[in-house]
Amino acid sequence: MMSSVRGLPGSGKAEKFAVIGCQHPHISIFIEEMLELGYACAGIFEPGDLALATQLAAKYQLQLVDSSKELLEQEQVQIIGSSAVNNLKLEIALQCEKYGKHLMLDKPAVVHWKGYNELEELISRGNIQLGMLLTERYRPSLYTLREMVLNGELGEIMSITMRKPHRLRPETRPSWHFNKQESGGIIVDLLVHDFDLLRWLTGQEIHSIQAAMGKRILPQYPDFYDTAAVQIVLDGGVSAQLYADWHAPEKCWTWGDGRIFVTGTLGSAEIRLAGDPAAKLDGEEELLLMMTHEEPLQQVPLRMPPVRIVEDFINRIEGKPHEFTHEDLLAATRATLMADEQAERVLVYSKKEHIRKG
Repeated sequence: MMSSVRGLPGSGKAEKFAVIGCQHPHISIFIEEMLELGYACAGIFEPGDLALATQLAAKYQLQLVDSSKELLEQEQVQIIGSSAVNNLKLEIALQCEKYGKHLMLDKPAVVHWKGYNELEELISRGNIQLGMLLTERYRPSLYTLREMVLNGELGEIMSITMRKPHRLRPETRPSWHFNKQESGGIIVDLLVHDFDLLRWLTGQEIHSIQAAMGKRILPQYPDFYDTAAVQIVLDGGVSAQLYADWHAPEKCWTWGDGRIFVTGTLGSAEIRLAGDPAAKLDGEEELLLMMTHEEPLQQVPLRMPPVRIVEDFINRIEGKPHEFTHEDLLAATRATLMADEQAERVLVYSKKEHIRKG
């Protein structure tokens, strides 16, 4: 049920939000939550391919507008959402700062170190709040797992492994998806979630990173790598392994069979991010399993997080207690750029052709 319309303090005007840049359907998370929180939408602006913007405008009965300025100049518009092409998001952030609008970005926020430095400077100026749709923290399974870790139910955490195979369907992807300068590539684009979760689950910072990226398909896109493996040591001694690829089978029941494994001195846990079709559990979108030295493998009842991601961002804007911070955004972004920068590139187009370059 939609809440009552929110108002700007002392203005008598209803608060609104808008979307500038609409290239990835993740932005629907932002739109839905803003509408449910009682905000009205001033419109969507997309300067490029309008396919997704048109689809979302029809679904949520929103207006397509002809310029970003038309939205930024509206006093009632307080929050902007963006799922623009990844290398264009920083410019949108700078425009939002110019007009005093807070911004929720789809991941990733930037795709190279120059952009990171500018992003860090923008945040340090403190004029607006920036959020990023790192939604994994707000899943019931991850929230429950973190509560278990904080309560010591698994003992001292020793190792975390995250696997994120993705279904590619290249014919459905825009051309920028395969251009590293525009998308950031597999590590920057996909593993930002996982770097954020490592810090959030353990309270530890990144100590060292080793990484490799592999390319086995689509030679027409020379800088599109389709696998990534990253080995991490955190400063508290936890070791972590992150893996992502674009090879989830076409017949996969969902976007990919994502798994998270946590091993502690007293027990271990596994999350199946998109459920388990073999279990035939009706209505289960994600599963959390655990076992200890005393208890056999069991399914853990999931607890709902106290807030969702957009509400948490609004709490930050309003100066209320919140979960995700600017430092979280910067730390996750920084880690992906570090991993991408030093990753070994491995090209394997056939069994007879093995080309390595540093």
